[in-house]
Amino acid sequence: MPTKSKVAVLFTKPETVLQDYERLMHLADVKQHLEPSATTILKDNISWHFPFPSANSTPWQLEANIVALRNAGFNDLVCVQNKTVVTDAFKGEDLNHYVPVFRHHDIPVKFNFREEDMTWEVYRAKRKMLVLDKIFPEGVRIPEYFHGKNIVHLPTVKCHIYTTTTGAMKNAFGGLLNTNRHYTHSHIHETLVDLLAIQKEIHTGIFATMDGTTAGNGPGPRIMEPVQKNVILASGDQVAIDAVAAKMMGFDPMSIQYIRTAHDQGLGIGDPSEIEIAGDDVSSESWGFQVGGTLHSFMGYLAWFGPTKVLQKAIFHTPLVHATNLFSEAFHDYYHWPLKERKIYERWLEASPWGHLFAKYAAEGAQAPSTAPVTA
Repeated sequence: MPTKSKVAVLFTKPETVLQDYERLMHLADVKQHLEPSATTILKDNISWHFPFPSANSTPWQLEANIVALRNAGFNDLVCVQNKTVVTDAFKGEDLNHYVPVFRHHDIPVKFNFREEDMTWEVYRAKRKMLVLDKIFPEGVRIPEYFHGKNIVHLPTVKCHIYTTTTGAMKNAFGGLLNTNRHYTHSHIHETLVDLLAIQKEIHTGIFATMDGTTAGNGPGPRIMEPVQKNVILASGDQVAIDAVAAKMMGFDPMSIQYIRTAHDQGLGIGDPSEIEIAGDDVSSESWGFQVGGTLHSFMGYLAWFGPTKVLQKAIFHTPLVHATNLFSEAFHDYYHWPLKERKIYERWLEASPWGHLFAKYAAEGAQAPSTAPVTA
């Protein structure tokens, strides 16, 4: 493993994005971060099953990682999906056009919520946990399937109402914790640090690519303002890639608690001055993104961080949680999507070159005709 954290960053365009991703992963030393003999899990990010730009892993990000990994000698690839209270994994992989990519490249898909795909077991971390052992005193349960495998995270560059930004570290949240993971929201920053520590214990290698071709500004991870930025990132350091993305968005990475705590815990590098940037010069990138807020984020603040958080166990650890889930589903799927976000998505399809590429995936499926390697 390299002693200094490196994050590769490239500007890209739809015509070359698949080749650019492969070059990006070479620049980030992907072969040094993953074990070639191990199965490699592709952990995409479906924050919303609707195909809202910047909310979910892009189909070209998924396809480019498959092609680049196979060209680098990682032939045993599998995708693992998870669900949330507001996201349907089956609907999400269909509407975001992952399914034809899986079929074209013969990628099996497992779902961590299906018993026939994987079982969950109590994991006793070797490293002292910050909060997870207190939140789950009966034991932290994780998928047994994840042990002894590489993992490649596929987040996007976007803001988040609870963590300011969301990226590689947050992408482990859905894969490693079950449907009771909302218990951790009041301590979400420490939870992400604990999950990174667990990943370092169970995985043979960890890597991430982050898609910022269209980045998400505002109260993410769903209802945001999509902004064309034409940038992609990759790293074997999950803290460093999140820090570089946060800095490009206009935030001070070391003021974001999960990045600062992971840095202080020695789990990665969060200080941009200590990170080597390979590829294009992004030192002047500062987009001025702001998280902002919505009714949903305000309700979340009251539930997890505000004065009413004393009611958490009475609401979120009982059947009353179903009422909050119904509110979230109605707010996102039956209010925001039909009245606002669908119109933004349709304009993006018509006006953005990335929307045009997305439409090609809808019409034609996978775009890579072969797996011929790209010279770095």
